[in-house]
Amino acid sequence: MKAVAVKVADVLVGIRRLFLDTSPVIYHVEGVATYQPLMDLIFREIRRGTVEGVTSSVTFAECLVHPYRRGDVTLIRQFRNGITAGVNTRYVGVDAVAEDAAELRARYNIGLADAFLTNDVALKCVSELSIPLCWMS
Repeated sequence: MKAVAVKVADVLVGIRRLFLDTSPVIYHVEGVATYQPLMDLIFREIRRGTVEGVTSSVTFAECLVHPYRRGDVTLIRQFRNGITAGVNTRYVGVDAVAEDAAELRARYNIGLADAFLTNDVALKCVSELSIPLCWMS
């Protein structure tokens, strides 16, 4: 696990905004042991303000599926607080905010995030992304 943490730490150099896919958020909130050292490193940088975590309503919705199925109100609350009101975390809705973001990106040639943290191996085939994908495994 240490080698992976070093690789992610290297990728984080110079990154100001990091989009958090569903898996890393779940691993962090639920304390998944396999990924905990890596999540500790990433979320420590977010808490410090070195990196801003960016999440969306899609991430939020995906994180809530299993807690709702289990009726785990405490876990639902933890996800809600962490995603929508986390320290140095920006929650971006998908509706009108997405259109505003697209307009700003087009006008100023800026991105929504500098890197994308994921564990979704299916994304490895996407070559059109202009930001680094950070893999957790």
